[in-house]
Amino acid sequence: MAKLTIDRETCKGCGLCADVCPKHLLALSKEINTKGYHPIGITDQGACIGCAFCARMCPDAVIKVEK
Repeated sequence: MAKLTIDRETCKGCGLCADVCPKHLLALSKEINTKGYHPIGITDQGACIGCAFCARMCPDAVIKVEK
């Protein structure tokens, strides 16, 4: 099972990772981080297939995928 980790304080909420997720597991949070952005969050960690498309797409490298 894959584990997705997001650095929510560094995320700018661009949503590029959500666009490329084949399982549609990523969504912008309603919460605001210390920089004033709505960071991305994962809706179902158990459904993540570990493809790492999100991590490769992230311009700020805030997503880590471990298998």
